[in-house]
Amino acid sequence: MATFAKPENALKRAEELINVGQKQAALQALHDLITSKRYRAWQKTLEKIMFKYVELCVDMRKGRYAKDGLIQYRIVCQQVNVSSLEEVIKYFMHLATERAEQARNEAQALEDALDVEDLEADKRPEDLMLSYVSGEKGKERSDRELVTPWFKFLWETYRTVLEILRNNSKLEALYAMTAHRAFQFCKQYKRTTEFRRLCEIIRNHLANLNKYRDQRDRPDLTAPESLQLYLDTRVEQLKIATDLELWQEAFRSVEDIHGLMSMVKKHPKPSLMVTYYAKLTEIFRVSESHLYHAYAWLKLFTLQKSYNKNLTQKDLQLIASSALLSALSVTPYDHHCGSSHLEVENEKERNLRMASLIGFNIDPRKEAREVLSREALLSELSSKGVMACASQDVKDLYCLLENEFLPLDLAAKVQPLLTKISKLGGKLVSVSSVPEVQLTQYIPSLENLCALRVLQQVSKVYHSMKIKTLSKMIPFMDFSVVEKISVDAVKYKFVAMDIDHQKGAVTFGNEDIESDELCDHLMVLTDSLNKARGLIYPPLKKQSRLGESLYGLADVVEKEHKRLLARKSIIEKRKEEHERQMLEKEREEESRRLKQQKTTEEAEQRRLAAEYTRREEQRIRREIEERELQEAQALLLQSEKGPKKKGKRAVLEGEKVTKQALIEMALSEQLKERQEMEKKLQKLAKTMDYVERAKREEEAPLIEQAFDQRLEEEKKIHELEQLKEIELSRQHHAGDVQEKNRLARILDDKVTFQRRIEGRREAEYTRLKEEREYRINQQKAMREREIEIKRKLLYYIKTEEERLTKIQEEEEARKREEEERRKKEEAERKAKLDEIAEKQRQREEELEEKERLRKEALRARIPDPLPRPADSGTGLRSVEPAAAAPPSAGKYVPRFRREGAAAPPAEPDKRYGHDDRPSQTGDRWRSDDRDRRSSFAGSRLPSSSSSWSSSRTRG
Repeated sequence: MATFAKPENALKRAEELINVGQKQAALQALHDLITSKRYRAWQKTLEKIMFKYVELCVDMRKGRYAKDGLIQYRIVCQQVNVSSLEEVIKYFMHLATERAEQARNEAQALEDALDVEDLEADKRPEDLMLSYVSGEKGKERSDRELVTPWFKFLWETYRTVLEILRNNSKLEALYAMTAHRAFQFCKQYKRTTEFRRLCEIIRNHLANLNKYRDQRDRPDLTAPESLQLYLDTRVEQLKIATDLELWQEAFRSVEDIHGLMSMVKKHPKPSLMVTYYAKLTEIFRVSESHLYHAYAWLKLFTLQKSYNKNLTQKDLQLIASSALLSALSVTPYDHHCGSSHLEVENEKERNLRMASLIGFNIDPRKEAREVLSREALLSELSSKGVMACASQDVKDLYCLLENEFLPLDLAAKVQPLLTKISKLGGKLVSVSSVPEVQLTQYIPSLENLCALRVLQQVSKVYHSMKIKTLSKMIPFMDFSVVEKISVDAVKYKFVAMDIDHQKGAVTFGNEDIESDELCDHLMVLTDSLNKARGLIYPPLKKQSRLGESLYGLADVVEKEHKRLLARKSIIEKRKEEHERQMLEKEREEESRRLKQQKTTEEAEQRRLAAEYTRREEQRIRREIEERELQEAQALLLQSEKGPKKKGKRAVLEGEKVTKQALIEMALSEQLKERQEMEKKLQKLAKTMDYVERAKREEEAPLIEQAFDQRLEEEKKIHELEQLKEIELSRQHHAGDVQEKNRLARILDDKVTFQRRIEGRREAEYTRLKEEREYRINQQKAMREREIEIKRKLLYYIKTEEERLTKIQEEEEARKREEEERRKKEEAERKAKLDEIAEKQRQREEELEEKERLRKEALRARIPDPLPRPADSGTGLRSVEPAAAAPPSAGKYVPRFRREGAAAPPAEPDKRYGHDDRPSQTGDRWRSDDRDRRSSFAGSRLPSSSSSWSSSRTRG
């Protein structure tokens, strides 16, 4: 890390490094200076350094360096000179924007330069290969290579600046300015994904501000300036979201604005509220929430009429017409009729939420749909003067659809009005937030409303009608569309009608007993009958003696009241049960839908993964083939080098050859070259052999003569050199002896010094050796301890895993055994039950057969007595106990039946009472008849009971 005495030195050093092309070193030097703690006091030089620093960061696209430097510079100048930080950040964003625009212009120029002049010319092989490999067009590739990195860096710049400036009261204006520029960046380049992330970032900043509002230098949202800045930012966000058609993000922006407005009691500026409601109308129009769309238009009309002094009469008329037509576009029936309790509660919460967004305060204890309804909206429009400001055609349309009863001519009169209304609209001169109003958007809804009104009015007049007649009554709409509209109207109980396509007729008036119209008719009929009865039978007694004529009325009323309460409780229970079943059904359907969706998503992911794998394999295969082809071409080109190979290039360029052909061609060329080279070498070797032999024959005598002459000369030189060496050795010996005598005087000092040095070095060596051995022993002991600890830990983990595995296996074995035992017991129990049921069925069949035979025998033996109306029932009842069939198996059997004894006397029937009067003389034949029957029954009972008991014993 380089240190500088003054910041100016760092700036000079950075400029020198930039001049020699070392921008990374210059950036690192400035970064070290900025992050150093030595320079915490602000001075003008630091601002110059920051300008140079951000220039380098932008040139090299170093976003992280820029963020670190700006954070440090914010700490330096936050309390002293905030304007300097503003200038640096503005310069930083200006450079990033300029470079992004420059890259975009370069990409556009490159695309223009790459335009093909000759449309019949083929593409180059390298262009085709690059397009097949990358799968991109020229513009997409140039954008990815040139524009995308700079746009990404510009986006990172905005994110960095917003992160640095967030939640600081002294940097609020700069924060708002940066957010506005980021919004414009997203709008200019259609960056929808970055816009969503930007909105989420700003939303998180506001959430953190509310969460940590007690910290130092936090903005105070209760201050008018701060609140206005935040509201302006959110309004700009709402505008960009609607321009980009990101309607969910626009609705979330509306919620953010409403949350900010609810934090303070002060009402925002009217111009801001006008923009707010204008965007709400667009959002509700796209979401097809016609009721809320109409309420937003009403609010917008009220604001424009109250605060816009420059509003012209034409603009006011257009706004009023839009408000009235949007109110008429609301369907005249409730879409939540017959919904479950949960759906009603959800709709209530949604209505409360929407009402708060629109600006209507509703009591939560009341039903929100009672306040926000079509009828309430139309009455509100009348009271606010919207009807008076609307155009005459719109007024006439309102009167026809809401006040007139013309079942046959309604559609014919409405159609020309709709044609005129569709031509109305235009630009608003005095309303900047609503640049243009087009009434054509309400025509489909108004046509649907006209069709509904025709159906409603016709249903009150006609009982049935032909489909062709009804189609002629609604000329601007096909009957299939009318049928679809009527289905919804019947579903929500607005119209009662049936369509019979076989007969080609429409039937009206199939109301049920609880419909409103039928209830009204019944109430009118009841009142009329009561009046007629009062006229025919006037009351004779006075009002004071009413109690005498209505004796017991209190008891009847009390009983009726209790009956109604019981019926009410039963109805409530049935409703709760029905709602519970519907909720369970909805949950099952939702779970089924989620499961289906999950399965579909998994299949899609698998398909995408397989497709990606296939494409990767194809790309890799193509790359391998291209690389092999390039290698073969390089091999062939290398083999073609040389003066005699220039004619082979035409074959490569003119013909499309494969890799194998290229390799074979290259190998054949190499083989031919090798054979030719071998022949040349053999010929050259033979020639050189002849030349060398002739040369050696000629130079042999000359070499011997030169050798003898050189030998004589070297003998003479050797003798001279030997004499010089002897003389020089004598001189060196004399000098050495003299030097020895001179140094002999310090021999003892040399020995002493040598011993001292050797002793010191030996002690140092011994000490270092001991330290090294001590350190090695410590490391060895530590390593042994670590190995021992690791070994014990591994042993413990292994033992614990084995124990858990054993427990799990035992548990699984126990569960399997228990399941097998349960299945075995269930099978045995089922077999026993089947056996018992079979035996029971056989016994019952035997008993029925015996009973049938006994009754046939009894009818054959006993003649039918003459019936008497007074005692016929009594006589038959006395025989029934004796002739009763034996009880089935498993029931209680009396003792006299088990032992074969006579049947007990029959008890008199309690339903007819018991007659204790003595029998008269005239009834003597009846007593004889009863005695005869009882005796006969007594003779038959033992045998039948014994046979039944014997059959029971056999079973």
